[in-house]
This record gives sequence, structure tokens and C-alpha cells, in this order.
Amino acid sequence: MYFAGHLGDRLCNRWFLTVGMIGSGICVLLFGMAYWWNIHWLGYFLIVQIIAGFFQATGWPSVVTVVARWFGKRKRGLVMGIWNAHTSVGNILGSLVCSAMLMYGWGWAFILPGISIAIGGFLIFMFLVVDPEIVGFSSPHEGSERGSVKPSHSLEDQTVDSEQGLKSEPLLSNGEDSDSSSDAVGFLRAWTIPGVAPFALCLFFTKLVAYTFLYWLPFYIRHTEIQGRYLSDSTSGNLSTIFDVGGVFGGILAGHLSDRMRARAITAASFMYLSIPALLIYNLFGSLSLWLNIILMFVVGMFVNGPYALITTAVSADLGTHKSLKGNSKALATVTAIIDGTGSVGAAVGPLLTGYISQSGWKSVFYMLMISALFAGLLLSKLVIAEVRDLMSRAKARSGVTR
Repeated sequence: MYFAGHLGDRLCNRWFLTVGMIGSGICVLLFGMAYWWNIHWLGYFLIVQIIAGFFQATGWPSVVTVVARWFGKRKRGLVMGIWNAHTSVGNILGSLVCSAMLMYGWGWAFILPGISIAIGGFLIFMFLVVDPEIVGFSSPHEGSERGSVKPSHSLEDQTVDSEQGLKSEPLLSNGEDSDSSSDAVGFLRAWTIPGVAPFALCLFFTKLVAYTFLYWLPFYIRHTEIQGRYLSDSTSGNLSTIFDVGGVFGGILAGHLSDRMRARAITAASFMYLSIPALLIYNLFGSLSLWLNIILMFVVGMFVNGPYALITTAVSADLGTHKSLKGNSKALATVTAIIDGTGSVGAAVGPLLTGYISQSGWKSVFYMLMISALFAGLLLSKLVIAEVRDLMSRAKARSGVTR
């Protein structure tokens, strides 16, 4: 994804997405065809999966870049929170399709999604407009937006202070965008943008928790006695989609709250801290009844996927158009790739560790997830402090005007 983001700021996003989606579809089809080709060599599946990862990495940096170009900053958290629901909807549909197709053979669980994403790539090529200026609309980033939320010297925008050395200021405050530049921002330069590194590391742990649930939740439900009985494979797969349903609401809620408060870090950290007791309660009481399991799984999905959605969308777009870039929008894909790519490392590590840790009991897995959620929140501490100060200064300013 690091490399894909670098290319995404330099190539046409429509072509880039099309190639990535069709390539991903072909890889998924090849994975499923092993069922009929009677392939049992592990190396085949590893090679196909690695190639699929390269193709799939083109997606997120490109789509966030396109959406950020079309929408301004005033309601970016809410708009992208609603838009980001597609990830959870895709997870839900994927789980339901796989569960329904298992009776016909596991290969069909890959054939239908592979065909679907390839068709989606064709539709993207035919109809996607990557920039509003192409069809005669003005860019939402040109000039100032009345009452809009602007990415300023934020989150961790550090300016020299004679007494404190480095001083952090909040990401979301009002300001003017400068004239845009046509030069794409380099990979190393993007890492130095204030706020990129803390949010990237935060997403490492956030995505670790989210993807451990995504990959292991059906297995966990299948092998956990709920209300005195074990559920079938199909029922366990269907039930696990509740986690993503909660994620839809969590992403929208996190985006809306971060817009209202103009505080992305506070919102993300708060959700991660709240996910810790939610995970503990789900592990302790989720087996008492089916309905209690559903409710608690929904709550966990809301708190875990809320900051995940916020960071990979609105935060990435804010930082990709940071004031320090002086209006240059050709850092969006690179910044998004850095943040989500670092998170993807966590997405790989979490499920891998779970395979080993679960051998000593699922309680140990939940402890790992809770510790990861704690680290995710703590990594944003400096940015949270900066946003708290900004909220207090704005509250004082409003009280002064009222008087």
C-alpha cells in the first residue's frame, strides 16, 4: 500500500482503480478455482494471495483521494462516515455469500465475489469522475468555505515556541487554503506531515483489533457455547455480521462527533478507550444468551470500527490536505496509504497472533485486543491534549462574546 499510494498521486485514479479491481477479481477467482482444479499445494494459495494483496492495495488510497476531492471539509467526518459504511456492507455481504455458498462447495464462496469486483472495476472505468473540475464544477478546496472545517496546523502541527520548544495545535480549525501545487509529495515528506505518524501507529493497533474480529469471529462463535448450545457454521457466519452492522453506526457517529467538536483525535481515542470495557463484557457475558451476544457484538463493532473508519477516511483526507502542504492536494493518496498501510501491518499481525494465543484460551486473545485498544488511544495522547486546549480556548472565546 505504501507503493500504491505513491503511484496513486501520480497516475489517473480511474485507471488505477480499474486495474486494481479487475486484478483483485482475477486473483479471487484463481483462489476459488483451486476447488475444481483439485489444488492442495499451500504455495499456490500463498502466491495468489500475495498477488491479490498488491492489487487490493490500490483501492483505499485512490477512493479516499477521489471522495476528498469532491467534498469540502465542513462535513467531511459525517460524509465520509456515511460513505465508509460500504466497507462494513461489503463485509456483511461477503460473509452472507460465503455462508450461503458453502453447501455447494467452498470454491463458490470465491467465484461470486471475484466476478462482482471485476464487474465493479468495469463500472468504475466507465463512469467514475475523479475530480469535479473535469465536469465543470469548482473544487471544494479552492478559496475559503464559509463556516467550514479546515485542516490547519493541527493535531500535531508543531510550531516553534520560545518557552516550550515544540507546540502542538489542533487539526480542525478555521483557515485559508493556499494556492495548489502540481508536484506530488514524496513518501518520506508525507511522513513528516504533523499528525501522520501518530495516527498511522494508532491505526496499527485499531486495525489489529478490527481484523482479528473480522477473521476470527465466525470461528470464535462456532466454538463457543451460547445459551447451552453450539451454532452451525452457517449461523455463526451470519451472526458475525452484527459486528459490521455496529461498525456502520460507529463510523457515522464518530464522523459526526468529530465534525461537531472539530476534534478528530479526541473522538478516535475516546472510542478506543470505550472499546476496552466493551470487549471485556462481550467475552464475559456474550455466551449467556443469543440476544445478549448480538447486542454486545454490536456495541463492540461500533466502538472498534468507529475510529477505524474515522482515521482511514476523514483524518487521512485532512492530513492529505494539511496546511503545511500549502494547498497541494497531491499528497492525499500517499498520506492515506501511509496511514492505512501501517494499519494493514496490524491487520496482518493480529489474526496471526490470535492463531497462537487462542491455544491457551480465548480469554488471552481478548486481553491482547484490550491492550491493543489501550495502546491505540495512548498514541493519540499528545494530539488529544492539543485538541482539549483548543476546545477550552474556543469555549472561552464564546463566553467572552456572550458577555
